[in-house]
Amino acid sequence: MSSSLVVCEVDPSLQEKLKKFRFRKETNNAAILMKIDMEKQLVILEEEYEDISLDDLREELPERQPRYIVYSYKLTHGDGRVSYPLCFIFSSPVGCKPEQQMMYAGSKNRLVQSAELTKVFEIRNADDLSEEWLKEKLSFFR
Repeated sequence: MSSSLVVCEVDPSLQEKLKKFRFRKETNNAAILMKIDMEKQLVILEEEYEDISLDDLREELPERQPRYIVYSYKLTHGDGRVSYPLCFIFSSPVGCKPEQQMMYAGSKNRLVQSAELTKVFEIRNADDLSEEWLKEKLSFFR
């Protein structure tokens, strides 16, 4: 029995929301949490968060299910400049069902492309999701 890799489409309303999120004017940290509707094979919005820290966001992630996160982060540079990188984070915890993991992994690139994101990161353990972790990852983009 061979299983082919399923690549899920992105819900059009989610695509629109991601586009608006990209050009938001607010200066706080914010996140869009997404999941795959397994029956419809569609990436959909799970939740939106305004003014949320990575510590608080970490608490919102399911323990044994993958999730996609787009995070708008207020980054203060060493020279005092402030930027707002838009980060894509794929949370794929150890202990997920293999078919779920494959569906998320197979659909990740389509979602990243449709949202036009360049800062793409992956975590296997939600405990790793911290401000220090993100700053370290973003340091490669200077």
